[in-house]
Amino acid sequence: MTQNSPGATVVIVAYRPKPGKRDELLQLLREHVPYLQSEGLATDRQVVVAESSDGAIIEVFEWAPGGVEKAHNHPGVGKLWERFFVTCDAVPLHALPESQTQFAGFTPVDL
Repeated sequence: MTQNSPGATVVIVAYRPKPGKRDELLQLLREHVPYLQSEGLATDRQVVVAESSDGAIIEVFEWAPGGVEKAHNHPGVGKLWERFFVTCDAVPLHALPESQTQFAGFTPVDL
């Protein structure tokens, strides 16, 4: 069971796959948080991945305290993020059709 860590932050990120890159994006998502966890940058909280009706992929995970700041200076994370942005664009949550409803619902994605 995951315990709350002071300074940890839950993030919700929406990625819009570039044409023909959905499968590649899903593969990166299989690697993303496990790599962050192995580097002490993310907690062991369960990751949630889902899909918007417009095809955006949503990832929900928890940064470890100070993890996001450390990630921005981590060469391995930088390389992983470079691969991400070849396959997708990060989009604001308000751009997703579901954000217009009080209770946004998404299709679960099993990685």
